[in-house]
Amino acid sequence: MNYKRVFLKPGKEESLKRFHPWVFSGAIAKVEGNPEEGEAVDVYTSDHQFIACGHYQIGSITVRVLSFTPERIDYGFWKKKLSAAKEVRIALGLVDNKYTNTYRLVHGEGDMLPGLIIDVYGQTAVMQAHSAGMHLCRMEIAEALMEVMGDSVHHIYYKSETTLPFKADLHATENGFLKGGSPENVAMENGLKFHVDWLKGQKTGFFVDQRENRHLLELYSEGRSVLNMFCYTGGFSFYAMRGGARLVHSVDSSAKAVDLTNENVQLNFPGDARHHAYTEDAFKFLDRMGDQYDLIILDPPAFAKHRDALRNALRGYTKLNAKAFEKIRPNGILFTFSCSQVVTKEQFRNAVFTAAAQSKRNVRILHQLTQPADHPVNIYHPESEYLKGLVLYVE
Repeated sequence: MNYKRVFLKPGKEESLKRFHPWVFSGAIAKVEGNPEEGEAVDVYTSDHQFIACGHYQIGSITVRVLSFTPERIDYGFWKKKLSAAKEVRIALGLVDNKYTNTYRLVHGEGDMLPGLIIDVYGQTAVMQAHSAGMHLCRMEIAEALMEVMGDSVHHIYYKSETTLPFKADLHATENGFLKGGSPENVAMENGLKFHVDWLKGQKTGFFVDQRENRHLLELYSEGRSVLNMFCYTGGFSFYAMRGGARLVHSVDSSAKAVDLTNENVQLNFPGDARHHAYTEDAFKFLDRMGDQYDLIILDPPAFAKHRDALRNALRGYTKLNAKAFEKIRPNGILFTFSCSQVVTKEQFRNAVFTAAAQSKRNVRILHQLTQPADHPVNIYHPESEYLKGLVLYVE
């Protein structure tokens, strides 16, 4: 169906037979047709049998597979894939939910659309491309998205300035609205409101992936003194306040994040004196603080985005958790997370175990956490399971 073709070396089709959606450069014998970065290509085995089609790109992952059957990557393809993703979210009860109007509609490989992220915030969808192919198809995807979502989405904001592969010679990548355009940036999650900074914020403007973990935190917050480290826009903080926390302190090194946290707290709890936010480095704050907290949240940014940074990342997780174990009050509860894709659940748990052993305190695992169901894991692509979390009871 596509005129440009990639041929694999003998035996290199095994991962594709198991439906893994990546073709690595080392598996390729030859490329025909001189495809441009981002173009659709068909992939063939060494004996010229079709096996997949996808977006071609420069780098170690040369093809991101979109389909394992021959098909043209066109408007009809995008509409079909987006409709399938929407059906999953309908099944999860997230579409037309009066208490929650924010959710992830497309989660890359988890929705068989590698390189594409779409988060919905009320009537605005924020689209993010992580591959040249998705960037080049952005307008066609936006058109299909408007048709699939109907009256529920009126605006599509494109936010890919910092996510596109740096090797790609791509132009016109500025963030901006592809469809519509609205200054309204307040969304709702489990009945709580928050500002979404899709203009300058991290990811698509809010950490949608912590929705269920924030709700769990709320259930543990009554009467506790809460410290929310790496608070970003304060999601865990205002859930803790609704849960009846005695006090909530939010900390982030970004003044912009702290401003947004304060705005979000005011949006839900105007004039509530229980909350205070600090702009400070996490380790410095942990060093100087006392033992006033009996519920601590550690939700740092990814310590390792590439495998070569893994060892230092694991040391960082150990150091961070050791400090929390040292300072948390007896019978305290620690919510601790890693969003680094290259860090496995076992590696993260071992780093936290090491920190607990150093503290010589009795520690129980109450919950093992992951990403919510609207961030699905493709069973053939375990790498799409990236969020790891533990809820710990510290004597």
